[in-house]
Amino acid sequence: MALAYFGLGTNLGDKERNLCLAIDKIRERVGKVISQSAFYASEPWGFESTNSFLNAVVCAKTSISPLQLMEETQKIEKEIGRNKKSINGTYSDRVIDIDILLYDDLILSTENLTIPHPLMTERLFVMKPLCEIAPELVIPGTGKTVQSFYDELSL
Repeated sequence: MALAYFGLGTNLGDKERNLCLAIDKIRERVGKVISQSAFYASEPWGFESTNSFLNAVVCAKTSISPLQLMEETQKIEKEIGRNKKSINGTYSDRVIDIDILLYDDLILSTENLTIPHPLMTERLFVMKPLCEIAPELVIPGTGKTVQSFYDELSL
């Protein structure tokens, strides 16, 4: 069994409901959710929008491989109402976004999936909820804890 951390975000519709629905579906189809952050409001990152975000991080114990996780999370996004993914760094409003942040201490880089998530340590809306549930976790390949990245972003 592996520990997988997911970053969740939504800025359309009933945001709390969207996050709760995503967490329920992760619990049903990915594995046991062993920790969950509070929900945090944030401004859009990487694009302009009048809609603020609600973000969270969850950790689940899973037996699913990283590539299967990606397929499953994309199915969950579609079921909740997301109809297009961000392409080449072009972001837009979304009902739900589920990013695989970490998978145990795995470092993986494929055409479709990179773990650890390549932008996670630059995003306060990821690091703040991740720090809430796993401050001492070391981000693979960096030698630094979640807390130290969060502290740097909070300056």
